[in-house]
Amino acid sequence: MTSRTICIAQEGPANALALNKDNSQVVIAGRNVFKIFTLLEDRFEEACNLRVGKNLNLNFSCNDVAWNLNDDHILATAATNGAVVLWNLNRQSRSKQDHVFVDHKRTVNKVSFHMTEPMWLISGSQDGTMKCFDLRIKEAIKTFYSNTESVRDVQFCPQQPHTFAAVSENGHVQQWDMRKPERYFQHFTAHSGPIFACDWHPEATWLATASRDKTIKVWDLLGKPSCDYTIHTIASVGRIKWRPQKKYHIASCALVVDCSINVWDIRRPYIPFASFNEHKDVPTGVAWRGNPQSFLSTSRDCTLYHHVFDDAVRPASKANPQSVAINLKHDVTCASKVKYEPASIARQLSNLMRRTPVTNDDNFCMASSVMNRFRGCVREPNWFKIAAENYLLSGNLSEACDHNARVAYDFGNYVVSKAWQVLKVMYTDPFEILQKSAPTVPKEDVINTSNIIPGVTKSSGMEQSNASKQSSHEQDARSLQGENPAGAASGGDDETETETEAPENQNIMGPSTNTATVLPRRPLLSDIPSTSRGDFIFGETEYEPVSLEHHGENRQTVMRMEDDDWTKELQKEAFPLRHEIKDRSPPPEQFPNHPPNLSENSTSVIVEDQPKLVVPVLPKPLPFDFMPLVLEGLHFHTAIRDVQTTVSMLIVLGEIRKKLNIPVALQEHWILEYLDMLGKFKLWHVATQIIQLAWIPSISQLNQQSTTIHACCVACTKSLQRSAWLCDHCHTPEHALCSICNQVVRGIYVWCQGCAHGGHINHMREWFNNNRQCPTGCGHLCEYN
Repeated sequence: MTSRTICIAQEGPANALALNKDNSQVVIAGRNVFKIFTLLEDRFEEACNLRVGKNLNLNFSCNDVAWNLNDDHILATAATNGAVVLWNLNRQSRSKQDHVFVDHKRTVNKVSFHMTEPMWLISGSQDGTMKCFDLRIKEAIKTFYSNTESVRDVQFCPQQPHTFAAVSENGHVQQWDMRKPERYFQHFTAHSGPIFACDWHPEATWLATASRDKTIKVWDLLGKPSCDYTIHTIASVGRIKWRPQKKYHIASCALVVDCSINVWDIRRPYIPFASFNEHKDVPTGVAWRGNPQSFLSTSRDCTLYHHVFDDAVRPASKANPQSVAINLKHDVTCASKVKYEPASIARQLSNLMRRTPVTNDDNFCMASSVMNRFRGCVREPNWFKIAAENYLLSGNLSEACDHNARVAYDFGNYVVSKAWQVLKVMYTDPFEILQKSAPTVPKEDVINTSNIIPGVTKSSGMEQSNASKQSSHEQDARSLQGENPAGAASGGDDETETETEAPENQNIMGPSTNTATVLPRRPLLSDIPSTSRGDFIFGETEYEPVSLEHHGENRQTVMRMEDDDWTKELQKEAFPLRHEIKDRSPPPEQFPNHPPNLSENSTSVIVEDQPKLVVPVLPKPLPFDFMPLVLEGLHFHTAIRDVQTTVSMLIVLGEIRKKLNIPVALQEHWILEYLDMLGKFKLWHVATQIIQLAWIPSISQLNQQSTTIHACCVACTKSLQRSAWLCDHCHTPEHALCSICNQVVRGIYVWCQGCAHGGHINHMREWFNNNRQCPTGCGHLCEYN
């Protein structure tokens, strides 16, 4: 046995390899290569090239090769043209081809010699048949019909010499007795996809199967078939081989993608026990060299390797035992690494056993983690379902945000509730919010006033409380003007001359409401309107705002002074007067912002010789951009695994989401993840609503996909494409026969996807109420829902 890994290159890729009985020679076979090498200590030595002769036909193109377990000079190959070729190395001629069996109609996938009967050779073909050849009479003595499309592998059982197993592309495993070729004695569905290889355990009654569904399954066939172990791989598995003298170890080769040869411990199914990464392309064959420490392999990279187990890579030693996860309940689970000190452990064992423990490289890498779980803040686990069923996703944005915030608040999810409220404030008109939140009084409680200030509606709600104070202020205003101006109303004792009747349907809130806001003050004649948005009257007297009125974007603030003589107050300013102030007001037409003449019924007084200080108009503030905040919030909810809130907000935002500049691929990923979660909770109606409201074509077309399901024929396992009662392939109506009454089903037909048997729905329901197995007796455990 060599002590290191060695390699040799070939002219072409090999499809299979086999060792002789004493493991001293290896044969490799492929489409363009067919050689025998002798295994030396540090190299391969070519012993024979079987691809010679004048007629290099398809008989030399091999899918598989087998070496006779008793006679070193006998080989058998499975050719791609359907031939089984027998080779005799003791022939004196240059060509070693001894005999060609042409019984198969299609490609032969596998050949295998019997362990105790060296003259028996069995083959499995793409035509769905298996044939047993007797090398003494050079013909096929038995034919086994699997009733499947193709047989991918056949292997004799080492514990039961007359039994062999066959695996096929429909995922089924069949056990046959060599003495009863009429029908298999056991049949079960092992995988959901095609099975490419199988291998009997050399010691136990285990059969390992490798499939396209990226799993390796170990079946105990001592009694009723049971799957004891399942190994999960990263790619479809093409070859498997049990490791000698190691009960729980098995080697595997991938069919695509993975170029490594992995040795698995079936008790740890998610990470390989050892890996060999020397090949640069997908491996095609593995053969152990009679011991667990070395094996040979071929690959599509045209190389032949001899591997030593000491050179293997241990993936478990590089695995990270630290992780964190969060579930839909917002529970957080984290695993932290626990460090072991091998020296201290060995010391403790030596003290207990009074001897030094023997280290074994075949042990799995020791690793351990401590797991901690933290309960989330959500009080009940059904928040996702409640939110999905009660969220409002269409209609007005403000109403949808209010409704969704109320749903989250009632449940106790205050963070999501506040997020909906913030979203409403960002994209809802502020005047609409003020209108809904302002205090209101009935219109019959509003008292009409006699002093209507320009810019304020007549039904402003201000009432007159003291008639004497009103008359004194009117006298003060007249003293400033000298006399009442033309058209100004008299401020006498008769209040009815100055009061005006406000219409019932007019109020400060607009035409949509019949209530008015009450301001806690009374109007005064000294309330003088400003001529522009920046005009104010300055003085030391106290002033207070009268009213706030919104007309579009214009706002006017009216100030008043309660002092009797404003000219006296002007002398108290911080600068001295250089001359006597006289009425030198320019004509009104020079002030474009000056208010127009008041009507005759108005009681407001305009003092024309009033000095004014013009303050520049402040620049209008720029609108705030909420897009970065909204985008950050959506990513935050996605990061905490709350994709439900993210997708719901995107739908409610409507056309606003276009301004967020979120990539369409990311939006599609969020929606598909939310739809997958809805499917897990069986909320199909909510998922349909999300698809209908989706704005991405790939999402909105999900409801338009085909839901056609094709049944398969029981006789030939072909799918039924055209006819409902007659198979286009075998032209038999057996697939439509009820398994219980044996009559043609012309109504609703139900069948098992595992064994393809079925019948009338009523008959099937009655049968599976009391039974588990298929009524045809095939042994399959059908599931009836």
